[in-house]
Amino acid sequence: MPIAPSKANGFSERLFAILSHPSFLSMKGQANEVPFFIQTYKPSEEDSVRRMIESVAVRLRNAGITLKVLDLFNLVLEELEEQGILDELLRDEATFNKLDVLETIQNYSDPKTHLVPRLTREIGNDGTQLTLITGSGRIFPFLRTHNILESLQPAMMPHPIVIFFPGEYDQDPNGGSHLKLFGSIPSPHINNPYYRATNLAHFRL
Repeated sequence: MPIAPSKANGFSERLFAILSHPSFLSMKGQANEVPFFIQTYKPSEEDSVRRMIESVAVRLRNAGITLKVLDLFNLVLEELEEQGILDELLRDEATFNKLDVLETIQNYSDPKTHLVPRLTREIGNDGTQLTLITGSGRIFPFLRTHNILESLQPAMMPHPIVIFFPGEYDQDPNGGSHLKLFGSIPSPHINNPYYRATNLAHFRL
């Protein structure tokens, strides 16, 4: 079921107001200057949220803000293509054991050795003010968003990074946190004190 128009408009307007604000873009007031933000949404609203992100990105660019929209699934496909195995997987998929295919994709999308280095290169340090990351649901089950977050180094991020996540994101008073993909598949408890993303739903300017 798509998001109701009134709710979608409210979501879009709030997101635009936050992402376009100079204090947000300059990361002023962020504890430890960790530039990661997670915007959760209901999995059933995937298509509506995707269109909303595209619309907000256009508005931000029209407002003079330079940004990138990166899809994690597309980055995985690019990695497989660069490694020379994407065409083989597509051509011979029917003859491969599904577990072998899953293991191959997992190997070539490993956060520390493949995906995060590619993601870091794509984010770059070229004057971009904001990066929006989508595709968290599309990379399951061969990759989990919490693995990417734990592998990213906040000090290497030159601007705010917003990850759109179809599920729930909870933080506890002790500094730990966990993601629940699709609202029902929990990640292991993230207890890395160096990583603490902000839930954008609770963010106040």
